[in-house]
Amino acid sequence: MLVYPSGVDASSSALRFLSARLRRHRRELGTRWRRLSPDRQALLTVTHLRNGHPYAQLAAGFGIGTTTAYRYVAPRPRSALAALAPTLAEAARTASTKAFVLLDGTLLPIDRIAADRPFYSGQHKKHGMNVQVLADPSGRLLWASPALRGSVHDVRAAREHGIIATLAEVGVTCWADKGYRGAASTVRVPYWGRWETLSSGQKAVNRSHAKIRALVEQAVATLKSWRLLRKIRCSTNRVTGLVQAVLCLHLASSD
Repeated sequence: MLVYPSGVDASSSALRFLSARLRRHRRELGTRWRRLSPDRQALLTVTHLRNGHPYAQLAAGFGIGTTTAYRYVAPRPRSALAALAPTLAEAARTASTKAFVLLDGTLLPIDRIAADRPFYSGQHKKHGMNVQVLADPSGRLLWASPALRGSVHDVRAAREHGIIATLAEVGVTCWADKGYRGAASTVRVPYWGRWETLSSGQKAVNRSHAKIRALVEQAVATLKSWRLLRKIRCSTNRVTGLVQAVLCLHLASSD
């Protein structure tokens, strides 16, 4: 395999954050020597999440074996990051300081065949995992939910995660699209119906609603800028951990 130097378009703050965590973990274990230093192991993990390269390619780039690359990336570093990701309650407390929040669902494509119908999204016409995203009024990512099957509708996913009830409890107004029709509480959705049947006032409200809600796409794009989430090839049981690890690194780099 040919090897060439490359760069990773990730924040150095995220790298320093993960390096400090790995260094602390090694001190707790009393580890004397490993093939990669904590800084290099952190870079390996960030590169894997950011670029989505397979373990064989990462191993060649870092001069280690494929099995070693797997052990250095999963499950310990990712699990440690996932454990540090904010909970919904913590995200709701942050949201309570905002004028409102934005809610949307996104599909993370997975490598599955047609027989796996529970993971098939009729809306997106592909197999994937449903992840709910909360963003602030400027479109900055606040929280991402655990992953559910792609066949789960957005409003059902929001109820299962307790998003609607939690936001109502802290009194935060939430702007969402028509996929959350029937959520009620503090969730605001556009008027339902064909464009020709809506009144001029309802059309004006829907246009304003679309302008406000559109900023949530920035949060979704932020999540998917970590390329490993653009085409997931691991077990579906690990997708939640991947999402939470990415969320933790993103918030660490933002802080």
